[in-house]
Amino acid sequence: MKKILSIIILALSLPSCHDIEDFDNDPKGNFDALWSILDQHYCFFKEKDVDWNEVYSRYAPRVSNSMSREDLFNLCSEMLDELKDGHTNLSTPFSTSYYRQWWSDYPQNYNARLIQQYYFNFNYRSIGSLDYGLLTDNIGYIHYGSFSSGLGEGNMDYVLSYFKGAQALIIDVRDNGGGNLTNVEPFVNRFITHRILAGYIIHKTGPGHDAFDEPFAYYIDPVGNGHIAWSKPVVVLTNRSTFSAANNFVSIMKLLPGVTIIGSTTGGGSGMPYSSELPNGWGIRFSACPILDAEGKSTEFGVEPTEGFAVDMNDEDAANGHDTILDRAIDHINAIINQSNN
Repeated sequence: MKKILSIIILALSLPSCHDIEDFDNDPKGNFDALWSILDQHYCFFKEKDVDWNEVYSRYAPRVSNSMSREDLFNLCSEMLDELKDGHTNLSTPFSTSYYRQWWSDYPQNYNARLIQQYYFNFNYRSIGSLDYGLLTDNIGYIHYGSFSSGLGEGNMDYVLSYFKGAQALIIDVRDNGGGNLTNVEPFVNRFITHRILAGYIIHKTGPGHDAFDEPFAYYIDPVGNGHIAWSKPVVVLTNRSTFSAANNFVSIMKLLPGVTIIGSTTGGGSGMPYSSELPNGWGIRFSACPILDAEGKSTEFGVEPTEGFAVDMNDEDAANGHDTILDRAIDHINAIINQSNN
């Protein structure tokens, strides 16, 4: 499945077939190139309710061929912010644009040191992007910091074996900004017993804002024989900075039986990236292929916690060494265990 998904992602990252315009290498030409590349390839104009032609009419008159490269960069960055998309970045030799308000306008809802100090007394294990250990009440805890780096099957076997006596597992993907989508599958496949529909990928077929192919379903198979799977209760902790591939992970886990999502709505970022270049060599990267969840719903604006489990961190709790969201997860697990024992 990983190989198949990698091929799909590679294929969908290729440009759609249509004529490519030539633009002059001056501020006006570079601005027009940037606007046109987004116009032809960006996939969320409708979801974001953005009239891209209207955006051009407001920003284009501000471009002058006498402006400095810094001024041009600032203007282009301001225009890109109209998309309100954390996946949209203009890269130059001196700076990279980044829309931060998708997370900066929300509570952070995560403090790594609070957990490391007050729940583990700094006695926890780390491997790759994982920090893990046993909490009180015999509950396993994993913080997965980034999907940029995968975890080998042997390492994953070791981590789950370490928790073999635990009564439940908490997977914390707060502040996980994403990474490689192909690293989601070898984590999810430890929590399923049969092939599951993971979601749909939609390929953009042309320059029109509504030019999309039919959704392409993709699946995840359970881990192979000889490897350790997990069948006990699972809680996934989320915050607004759970983004991109981590957002995709949460969307899949949410629909699995025995899994509860606790925390705040994730940051979204459900489009697969497309990259191009302006005449002056500046790079532009943005979402070009939407990914839907297994119910056919867009997760571009985030994945909500399980109903009844939306929780924010409490400052007073934190001052007393407690993570409100993690405590809610522990209480929920204990309630499940007590109910099963009665």
